[in-house]
Amino acid sequence: MSGDINLPTLPPAPATGPRPAPAVGELLKLLEPQTGLIDAGKTVNAEVLALKQGGEAFQLLLKLTLEGGRQTLVQAASSQPLPLGSNVAVSQTASGDLAISLQQALSANVAALTRIDTQQLPVGTLLQAKVLTSQMLPQGAGQPALYRSLVSVLNNALSGTTLTLDSPQPLRVGSLLSAVVQGAQTLDFVPLSGLRDQLAVSQQLAAQQSRQASLEGVFNALKNLPDDTSAQLRAAVERLLAGLPDVAQVSNPKVLAQLLNNSGVFLEAKLLAGQNPQVPPLDMKGSLLRLVNELLPALPASTNLNAILAANTLAQMLPSFVRSPLGTLGQVGARTAPGGFPLPERLLQRLDGENSLENLLRLAAGAISRLQSHQLSSLEQSGTTADGRLQTTWQLEIPMRTLQDIVPLQVKFQREEPPPDKDEPERKLERDAKKMLWRVELAFDMEPLGPLQVQAQLSQGKLSSQLWATRPFTASLIESHLGSLRERLVSSGLNVGDLDCHLGTPPRGPKTGLEQRWVDETA
Repeated sequence: MSGDINLPTLPPAPATGPRPAPAVGELLKLLEPQTGLIDAGKTVNAEVLALKQGGEAFQLLLKLTLEGGRQTLVQAASSQPLPLGSNVAVSQTASGDLAISLQQALSANVAALTRIDTQQLPVGTLLQAKVLTSQMLPQGAGQPALYRSLVSVLNNALSGTTLTLDSPQPLRVGSLLSAVVQGAQTLDFVPLSGLRDQLAVSQQLAAQQSRQASLEGVFNALKNLPDDTSAQLRAAVERLLAGLPDVAQVSNPKVLAQLLNNSGVFLEAKLLAGQNPQVPPLDMKGSLLRLVNELLPALPASTNLNAILAANTLAQMLPSFVRSPLGTLGQVGARTAPGGFPLPERLLQRLDGENSLENLLRLAAGAISRLQSHQLSSLEQSGTTADGRLQTTWQLEIPMRTLQDIVPLQVKFQREEPPPDKDEPERKLERDAKKMLWRVELAFDMEPLGPLQVQAQLSQGKLSSQLWATRPFTASLIESHLGSLRERLVSSGLNVGDLDCHLGTPPRGPKTGLEQRWVDETA
């Protein structure tokens, strides 16, 4: 299915005033008969908790609030759907079934949204929903088929609400729907191919971020190994520490390119290409995985490995998602919102009774989860934007040596390519660097400057940048050097736009487009 999905325009509500007694509009047949549930001539409130379609009939789970405030759950069958969360007044017939008035049935259907507030959900926002019902609407002779569906929204500010949608093709009941907001009453359907992968990535990202720990924790622990550490483990640690660059090396473009390539974000791609991970320069993530492999046999025989693994789930943090990217679709994980960029600092404290090697194992596991959080964030933010631009993201982290300290440098590259020429769709887009939009973000915390963040954008050969410092002294120092920075950039051949420094941290607005996450939903 492709094309637009519309939210129907319902007739206006009738004017207020005296009304005749409502006629019975719908009988709800109880799946398990319960006579005497509601006293004759009385009505009680019924809330729709669940809705399931089976052919032309609908099964409802209702919560009835009886006299005295007592509540009970009943299952009923109906020929018409009632939106989730709607409340109707029901009575009980002589045969034991439930009845609602025609006016109540209409009011319940109006409770489903038929219009989106574009102030709340801007145009371009990705919306995900689960299809609850789908019915063909009666049409005149020669008119194209039209189907009306009720869908439950799974993400954004409308999460949990029900939408009424009209579409030229039926929506499969129980399926996940993805659409981009085009207007108050129009959604542009997005095919599900590839979005299941995105759902798996989002689930893994939430899990990895709950386990991750800052890189400086494991590297500081590596510098203080116990005296009885085996020679084999000590050699693995020395190789890992020797690979850490200093600030001067990171400032060298060629060395920086190599560090980015070996940051861990490309490890799986290298393995798939047949590269040997043992050949220097060593990959950061691969080195941490080898460290874990060396630590396991070095642990004391009395070590309760399960307790260590439970601390940050080492058994699940190895890159099994590469071998089976869809293996978690049916699992329910913690609904942990991603931390975005930069990832927050998270230092793990040593547990009571935990020896040095056990603590090191837990820190290494957390560091690997942190690198995988960057990898998954890169995948989640890569794809096609609502306006057809191809967006690719690389997010990573490089630990640097500064005197006696380890300072992680978080880096995010984002490239946007213009959409293909509509007049010549068969013509491949020329990958001219000047036609692409590049964004670069940096984040680090280095004494005595304190936390710093940099955002730069390069488009059509023009560079602009914003810097943020949390310490007033640092912000003032950067401000005084912006002129010389501009001169150096211009002398390198760049057209320089705005260069500004601010006190504080960059604002983070509401996420739209690709940044909106798939939400796992279990029925």
